[in-house]
Amino acid sequence: MYSETNLLTVANLFLVATIFFTFMYVSAIFLSNRKPHLQKWPLMRLLFWLTGVLSACIALAGPLAEAGHHDFRFHMGGHLLLGMLAPLLIALSAPMTLLLRSLSTKNAKRCTYLLKSRFARFYVNPVTASVLNIGGLWLLYATPLFNWMHSSPVLFFFVHIHIFAAGYLFTISIIYIDPVSHRHNYTYRTVVFIAALAVHGILSKYIYTNPPDGVLASQAQSGAMLMYYGGDLIDLVLIILLFRDWYQSAKPRQQEEEACLSTE
Repeated sequence: MYSETNLLTVANLFLVATIFFTFMYVSAIFLSNRKPHLQKWPLMRLLFWLTGVLSACIALAGPLAEAGHHDFRFHMGGHLLLGMLAPLLIALSAPMTLLLRSLSTKNAKRCTYLLKSRFARFYVNPVTASVLNIGGLWLLYATPLFNWMHSSPVLFFFVHIHIFAAGYLFTISIIYIDPVSHRHNYTYRTVVFIAALAVHGILSKYIYTNPPDGVLASQAQSGAMLMYYGGDLIDLVLIILLFRDWYQSAKPRQQEEEACLSTE
């Protein structure tokens, strides 16, 4: 384990980053709201952003983060906040939509071009996002990486950046809040989502019986249960959002079919 000073330094880096991006988000709202042809940015989106950032901050700095450095149960609580809840809330805040609204037409076109690139298209594919997200967790908890992470502030920093980024990527690959370059159909996304849920559940059971290096069995069992049931709660929200959009996309077709039948 590294010193409390190093832990505080890493926490401060995370706090500076979250403050910076929150400042950018609020500034983009200001620029967007100044454009008369656009509607005012919804307050709910801002609330999603703030609660998402707050969830990440609780996981990365403060008492929970400090306790998670010594106790696997608190570490897993932070994992749920950073890797699942914060990405979901920030995805719902639609940051890419806000960015496009706040930019000039010329810069918005450049940004759209990047979103359509093969690079972006590859990473937003649900399969790629699932491998990065769930595969990264297997790498963390089923190898010595978990122990190494708590011995190196640099590794700790990048692992947590990856946990959030992979969680966010996975979320936006399943539910489309912001514009995407290629919309995969609902069946494809649902199948990948179910597979990811299954592998996530298997990992929690693996942790229950095979604690990571340096973790007490009792803490591993409690943490694994928290991962299993807590993850299910957040995934339930994703399922509701995914199926709600699926239902709404199919609704006009149903109405057309009903109208055709009524005229026959």
